[in-house]
Amino acid sequence: MLATVLTSPNPFSFSLNSNRNPSKTHKGNPFFNKNSKFSVSKKPNNGPIKMPTAPWMKGPLLLQPHEVLNPSKPTTKKSSNSNAKAPDKALFGKESGVRGKKVMKKIIRNVENLQGNEILEDTQIGIFEEFEVGNWLEEIGSDREVKKFGGKMPWLREEDKVVFRRVKKERVLTQAEISLDKDLLERLRGKAMRMRKWVKVMKAGVTQAVVDEIRLAWRKNELVMVKFGVPLCRNMDRAREIVEMKTGGLVVWSKKDALVVYQGRNHGLTSKFSIMDYSNCADDQEIYSSTISHFPSGNNINTSQEKSNISTRGRSLYREDREKESMPIGIFMKGDENNQPVIGSLYERETDRLLDGLGPRFIDWWMRKPLPVDADLLPEVVPGFRSPVRLSPRNTRPKLTDEELTYLRKLAHPLPFHFALGRNRNLQGLAAAILKLWEKSLIAKIAIKWGIQNTDNEQMAYELKNLTGGVLLLRNKFLIIFYRGKDFLPQGVANLVVEREMALRRCQLIEESARVKVAETFQVADEPLAKISTIGTLSEFQDIQTKFGDLEKENNELEIQLEAQKENLERELRNQERKLSILNIKIGKSAKELAKLNSSWQPCEQDVDLEIITEEERECLRKIGLKLNSCLVLGRRGVFNGVIEGVHQHWKHREVVKIITMQRVFLRVIYTAKLLVAESGGILVSVEKLKEGHAIIIYRGKNYRRPLKLMTDNLLTKREALQRSIELQRIGSLKFFAYQRRQAILDLQLKLAELKERRVGSLQG
Repeated sequence: MLATVLTSPNPFSFSLNSNRNPSKTHKGNPFFNKNSKFSVSKKPNNGPIKMPTAPWMKGPLLLQPHEVLNPSKPTTKKSSNSNAKAPDKALFGKESGVRGKKVMKKIIRNVENLQGNEILEDTQIGIFEEFEVGNWLEEIGSDREVKKFGGKMPWLREEDKVVFRRVKKERVLTQAEISLDKDLLERLRGKAMRMRKWVKVMKAGVTQAVVDEIRLAWRKNELVMVKFGVPLCRNMDRAREIVEMKTGGLVVWSKKDALVVYQGRNHGLTSKFSIMDYSNCADDQEIYSSTISHFPSGNNINTSQEKSNISTRGRSLYREDREKESMPIGIFMKGDENNQPVIGSLYERETDRLLDGLGPRFIDWWMRKPLPVDADLLPEVVPGFRSPVRLSPRNTRPKLTDEELTYLRKLAHPLPFHFALGRNRNLQGLAAAILKLWEKSLIAKIAIKWGIQNTDNEQMAYELKNLTGGVLLLRNKFLIIFYRGKDFLPQGVANLVVEREMALRRCQLIEESARVKVAETFQVADEPLAKISTIGTLSEFQDIQTKFGDLEKENNELEIQLEAQKENLERELRNQERKLSILNIKIGKSAKELAKLNSSWQPCEQDVDLEIITEEERECLRKIGLKLNSCLVLGRRGVFNGVIEGVHQHWKHREVVKIITMQRVFLRVIYTAKLLVAESGGILVSVEKLKEGHAIIIYRGKNYRRPLKLMTDNLLTKREALQRSIELQRIGSLKFFAYQRRQAILDLQLKLAELKERRVGSLQG
């Protein structure tokens, strides 16, 4: 069908002939000639034509005939067949836009118009087949790959788009919404919105003083507003849990960093119950501390059933709270006979399982659950505690590379905090808990408590590093992260290593005893027993130790201490001498630069024949100078050629100039005043002490003549004056530090001489 469309005669020829040349129709149109604004004569010999003019033009506008435009003729030349459309232009002609849904619809509409205007045999018979765009494209471009769209146009393709919508967090009902009536809750919330007084919670959290203040306020009002500072204001859900747990009240309204707590209907009962709970919790923590302090020697903390019961009772406060929250949405295990609900997420449960048995939890934790272990409640001293045995694997170094350090820091970032610490010293209990944690985890993450006075994270990290031997990954005022190290051995492995060394020692002794027995058996009868050689044997080493080790033990220790002190003093002496030599080199360089600048600075000598002024004139000029608002300010550059030019510019308009200098030493101020007088040729009136500095007042004199060249050549330029000032400051500082080094060297030499005398006295004694 389509082939016949392309080869058939033009069906639109009858409709396009009338509009093929529109210019010819204008020539025979009398209406167009009548209404045309300008009429042009067809005679070739006509003179200038008078044209209409604008209102502001005075004379007429005359134009030649060839300069007048003829509106009856088209301005552009077009062929007679320019407007005739080809029969296949609707199908193959270029369109303004080649992409988009609108363009494709326009192409389909043009094809349908061609199909409707076409006179074919099939249409005369009445057979009309439905025209499909996909089949048409396949017939036209049989050589091309048009089946990539699956026979459909691009806008008809069904694209499998996967859209992940943001899942909204399910709102969990609070304890107040569950236990209180709706009318009562609305009344309490309306009253809470109008409250303007609150109890402030500082960095230390909800302490006992805050709880007492809340309960005191409940005696006058049933609602109390509590405002939280950092860090609890960053996690208001956790703040609500802590307040409800410690006070026994219900949070009925919250906004930003404020909570309004309702005392509840049974206020007296809940307060007594909460006090009993906290007393029991404190007793449990004391029992836990006492059990840890009575552990046997070693760094292993036995996990007995009694200790697990104590730690479980110590965490009962927040366990019960979590059970209440998760009970409506609890997931029950199918195989469990008691149908106990799974509390919390998998992340919380795994972390709790990791921290169980390490100690009591920190209830005032300000971040999300699980709660870390409260390191301040662990025992300060553990009897028999010692650092763990460390042994690196073969062909490995215990020191971490930069890449490994970066990897471990990234690995520790998402981990939960294991401990919360607020104590600087006496951390043996925390060290023992960290060693137990390292048997399950590579990293121990410690949070530093807020609001505790005089916390020093550097001291904490130093003591924990000495006790545990771990690798410090990160330390700041918020957290401390320790890695257990490549050479860390768990307690079981360390015990096996010690047992293996003891077994080797026993084998060594057995081998030595067997060798002695064999030597005694095969000895010659005539040869005495004393001539049996023991060179290179274990018995020889033991004999040497017994003979000379105990006798010279005290002397050797004193000798070692004196030798160590001597080495330290000599090392420090060499270091100070090296620094002094560097300072002397710098002083020499600075002196050379300063000498080069001073060579180009040649100040003038003061003229002997000076003009004399009376005391009355001097006093009058001093008062005039002090009243002047305009002045010259001398900075660190001092007196240079620009200052003298400024003095002469001032003297151009007035007789007195006021110069303010920032120099503090009065002798330097007098020297500067004399230098200004010598260079400018004026008369020094006075030097006054002002708030801004010292004011130097100079009178130009009665015989003053303005010089032809204001800037003198014997002084430094502005840049050279700045360099000279910097070099002076540098050489002064270097000389001061060199003096300090010399004093330190003298002190070290005296200490070294005293140490040598002590050593000689000990040897003689």
